[in-house]
Amino acid sequence: MKPSLLRLSLPWLLLAVVGLLAVALRYGLIEPSDMAHLCDGAATNPAWCQWRQAAVMGFLNYGYGWAALVAALLALAWKHPFTAWLAAAAGLFALQMYCYEAGAFAVLVGCLRLLRQQAGTSPADEDGQGDRDVQTQP
Repeated sequence: MKPSLLRLSLPWLLLAVVGLLAVALRYGLIEPSDMAHLCDGAATNPAWCQWRQAAVMGFLNYGYGWAALVAALLALAWKHPFTAWLAAAAGLFALQMYCYEAGAFAVLVGCLRLLRQQAGTSPADEDGQGDRDVQTQP
């Protein structure tokens, strides 16, 4: 039985949403200098300044990169669609939050694992025969 189109496309659509949210966070809250000046340390700081500061500290300490690497290793060790999606999502977020190397690795691992799981075959079963018998050529 083939999976439905929605079941196959939902992880990719959710990855696009994660990417858009990361872009909105980066370009809407972190990069604008007006937002940084609102959080300069005055007594009248908006309530969201602590969240902005935590997001900035996350990429300054390479926290998003380490999280993306852990998610990628988890996707490699545990062959489950959610871990593959999590690696790709963490990688997309890390890419947008200035952790390029680890983010790119996690996106690559997560997307390839997700594609492989959606294809339904393992590398050892590419010909569709799970018995691993050697076939003679005609």
